[in-house]
Amino acid sequence: MKKLIFTFALIPTLAFASGGGHDSADPLTTSAAHPKQMKWEFDGFFGRFDRASAQRGYQVYKEICAACHGLKLVAYRNLKEIGFSEEEVKQIAAEASVTDGPNDDGEMFERPGLPSDRFVGPYANEQAARAANGGALPPDLSLIVKARHDGANYVYSLITGFMDAPEGFHMNEGKYYNPYFEGRQISMPAPITDDGQVTYTDGTVATKEQMVIDVVNFLQFAAEPETESRKKMGVRTMIFLAILFLILLAAKKAVWNKLK
Repeated sequence: MKKLIFTFALIPTLAFASGGGHDSADPLTTSAAHPKQMKWEFDGFFGRFDRASAQRGYQVYKEICAACHGLKLVAYRNLKEIGFSEEEVKQIAAEASVTDGPNDDGEMFERPGLPSDRFVGPYANEQAARAANGGALPPDLSLIVKARHDGANYVYSLITGFMDAPEGFHMNEGKYYNPYFEGRQISMPAPITDDGQVTYTDGTVATKEQMVIDVVNFLQFAAEPETESRKKMGVRTMIFLAILFLILLAAKKAVWNKLK
């Protein structure tokens, strides 16, 4: 019996020692490394969005990421939820050219975007996107944080993880080494490479680290704009249940005291 208990106790240790996780000391492995663990303001029971950071993240997305990646599930009017004014949203939307129609002549036409429009993507269709990227399809970023395990940490790690491939690691042509991408070879080059790549309108110093943090905050908002309302509802529900529990407990004691 003691041997059986010892064997079960030893299983987790053996699994860990055999490299059961994604991380590996082998520099030639192709499995994705575990994402770096960051502290985000939107995490936790009382988490909320850093709106100033999310606004700067939108600027990073617009000036760097939008050349290849769309946000097809996000409308321009959603930007008001991270602090943009109605006039700013109208101006941002109007800078986009939206295909609409048909008109009275049965033809499609271009018009300035409206706040109710969703973000206009960089490519007309999937085929155009693949043709412009050597056959690779840049993913839409609307739900990228929800679509990846440990989403925010994954996106942060991926953007900051570009490096030279280890000696002996075979790289395919047109690929870039990134240990946080499954297979460790990715078609996208490092998007954020230098400090000052973006000039923030609020005067914040745009270091590489700051830009990555800001764009992750924005993409977290894009993927889960209901985060704050959901967490507030959760807190209210827990408070309600706690009060209900105390009322029921007091009622129980009152009833049983009378019976005694």
